[in-house]
Amino acid sequence: MNPQQKPAENSLENSSLEGGASLVEPENKNSAASTPPLAAGSTVNGQAPGTESDSLSSLENANTPSSNLDAPTKKDPLFKRIWRRFNIYLLSFIVLVLVAVGIVITYVVKGKNQSPTTSSTSAQTLTQNQLQQLANNSTTIGSPTQTLNIQSNAVFAGTILVRQDLEVAGNIRVNGALALPGITVSGLSNFNQIQASTVNITGAATVQGVLAAKSGVNVSGNSTFSGNVSATQLTTSTLQLNGDLILTHHVTGGGPIPGLAQGIALGGGGTASVSGSDTSGSITINTGSSPAAGCFETITFARAYSGTPHVVVTPIGAAAASLQFYVNRSSTSFSVCTVSPAAASQTFGFDYLIMN
Repeated sequence: MNPQQKPAENSLENSSLEGGASLVEPENKNSAASTPPLAAGSTVNGQAPGTESDSLSSLENANTPSSNLDAPTKKDPLFKRIWRRFNIYLLSFIVLVLVAVGIVITYVVKGKNQSPTTSSTSAQTLTQNQLQQLANNSTTIGSPTQTLNIQSNAVFAGTILVRQDLEVAGNIRVNGALALPGITVSGLSNFNQIQASTVNITGAATVQGVLAAKSGVNVSGNSTFSGNVSATQLTTSTLQLNGDLILTHHVTGGGPIPGLAQGIALGGGGTASVSGSDTSGSITINTGSSPAAGCFETITFARAYSGTPHVVVTPIGAAAASLQFYVNRSSTSFSVCTVSPAAASQTFGFDYLIMN
């Protein structure tokens, strides 16, 4: 025992060690100076004490809790540790990207849910009662902003009046006659057969197949044919050919018979006649008594030429060839004349061909 300690302290120490009572733990567990020495013959935890250092070590091992020696380090919360690892600018960028993706997804979903058309027309379905009303009365259903959908086939026994435009998404089939005051076709149309009293085409018309005109074709303007033209009869006021004219059949000059005036070369009682047209024909001359030099006859055209035409006169037979004849011509007529008097009471024939 330490003689310098106070009696109170010695009494406490003796009672604690010698009486087997519980040992009072000093405030400073790590200080060797504050731990009282053990008396001789006393025991600690049933064992004989050793040296003072052994006693102190035994007391510290017996009375000092292990939790105070190896206490674990306290960790920060998970959110705080994550916050330290992320930069505030990176977090702001991620938030902006998420907001942009949300806006894009919202507009895409909204566009899919909207109708393809911008019209605010709504659909309406007829009930059985409404169909019965339509069959018995004149009923107005819906408004102009609504659409009437009929899923089944519809048969209208009466007249259908459409006050505005009629739009048909499919084909139109008409089994009977179709009367239209006017029709405008902007695209390509295919018709198997068209029967019309009058067809007026202001633009170009292209016929891929055969064009058959039973009553004739009347063309008032210019016509251009790049292919073959086959016609039983072709009547035209003016025909202009830019290429060669190839005729595989006869050429017949038609038209009215021109007029005739007799001349002094026929003689007394002589006659003359003409058959043909302004294009071609024949002349017959019958001389009388005492023929004179001059013209036998003058042929007046039924239709005057625009200029002086070319007149070709050919004698028929040796008698006509022996005459010293010549021709006078103008835009309105031509004459067959002779230089010397012809034989009396003779018949002479001539053919003529006229081209302008």
